[in-house]
Amino acid sequence: MNQPTLVPADTAWMLASTALVLLMTPALAFFYGGLVRSKNALNTMMMSVAALGFVGVAWAVLGYSLAFADGSAFVGGLQRAFLSGVGLQPQGTIPQLLFMAYQGTFAIITAALVSGAIVERMRFGPYLAFITLWSLVVYAPVAHWVWGGGFLARMGALDFAGGTVVHVNAATAALVAALVIGQRKDYARQAILPHNVPFTLLGAGLLWFGWFGFNAGSALAANGLAALAFANTMLAPAGTLVVWTLLDLLRNGKATAVGAATAIVVGLVAITPAAGFVGPRAALVLGMLAAFPSYYALVYRARTRLDDSLDVVAAHGLGGTVGALLTGVFAAKWWNGVADGLLHGNPAQLAVQAAGVVATIAYSGVASYALLKLIDLVTPLKVDRREEGLGLDVSQHGEEAYADDEGAILILQRTEAEAPAAVPAIAAAAAEGGRS
Repeated sequence: MNQPTLVPADTAWMLASTALVLLMTPALAFFYGGLVRSKNALNTMMMSVAALGFVGVAWAVLGYSLAFADGSAFVGGLQRAFLSGVGLQPQGTIPQLLFMAYQGTFAIITAALVSGAIVERMRFGPYLAFITLWSLVVYAPVAHWVWGGGFLARMGALDFAGGTVVHVNAATAALVAALVIGQRKDYARQAILPHNVPFTLLGAGLLWFGWFGFNAGSALAANGLAALAFANTMLAPAGTLVVWTLLDLLRNGKATAVGAATAIVVGLVAITPAAGFVGPRAALVLGMLAAFPSYYALVYRARTRLDDSLDVVAAHGLGGTVGALLTGVFAAKWWNGVADGLLHGNPAQLAVQAAGVVATIAYSGVASYALLKLIDLVTPLKVDRREEGLGLDVSQHGEEAYADDEGAILILQRTEAEAPAAVPAIAAAAAEGGRS
């Protein structure tokens, strides 16, 4: 039996892929940050950036072990806690340490995705507690189910890069969080408009760029499977963008930039579970089909009382679900060497895909609700109405995305009330900034 051997080309590709996926979290910060009001832009971006630290540390301490160490059908063991035994030994054809880092970038962005449903109203401290605990209690076990040898893997569920593990999982938590925390005070009372659409377009573009590492990197090697996933990651969002733009034109007579950015993300989400299991023509069709449910879910959600601020459920939840199910339709062993789907004579694969989606929604929903309620017993989840009106940039961070004299006065007034000794230093810094 051949012993695993490190392959330099595979290692080089996975180093690049890890960096690409890490870039997706700052990209998400721009995507989300542009969609909120200016008084909450910095807080919204910080919700993504903070995940790099808090979830990254949790992953190294315990998350990686719970996801990928040997364990039960539901969760991994503690053998790899604190990265015990994780070194340069081969994991396939790459160092295990690199595999750990690559998978850690997935955990980070999955937790950050949840923030889109609760921006402009959740206190920052409880948010940090939630995403840290959620990455251990929810994300890591679900990753184990699919990629760590858990029960969904044993059932034959196909999830190449995270349709259920990442997107359905995060969207379920986002929906629960939006319901538990409640609406923004201005929701359905006045227009809540994006403050910087170019930021959102920039974020969408950087997400697409990083997603090549997300999907093609999931081959874990520089090989033909990576090339297939790479091409599919180019084609599916292109198809979604075309259909979404036509739907916008037919419905409103205008093609919106926010719609285009959303379409790109929906296409990327939908192809994620299928990227290495379907051919390029199927990927293009999959991307086109994925536009319809997400587009009309966005239209419908605006008429409801659900304040899913940035439509995480429609984009990631429905996009991931559609992608997971269509993987069970279009999968072709000729391309993937693993399994055929419904169109290639294996209808049972569609049932397995559906089971994976249902199991993920059920567990993530219950566990996310329990975590939020537990944190709420210790400290309130939601800012008060005065802080929400002032904006979370000032109330949660003591600074603003777009500082001006009026904003500086508000910060000084708040600081004077809470920490008078800090006022002279802040005032001096503001004066120095004004002279430079």
